[in-house]
Amino acid sequence: MSKQAAEHHHKAAEHHEHAARHHKEAAKHHEAGKHETAAHHAHLARGHHEHAMHHAAEAAKAHIEDHGKATAARA
Repeated sequence: MSKQAAEHHHKAAEHHEHAARHHKEAAKHHEAGKHETAAHHAHLARGHHEHAMHHAAEAAKAHIEDHGKATAARA
């Protein structure tokens, strides 16, 4: 696996972890009746999720590029 792909996988994992923390905060605030704060954390969680998906897509592209290079080298 290329270094670039690995970096994107790590970044995706970090953003998923951040999203999970914000979801937990949103649940805590929702249960306490603080719905505006809960919505804020839910919105932040969604942003981290979107950023994670971007890194996942970039990792997939890096894998495809690496596969193409490896295939060309064998030809």
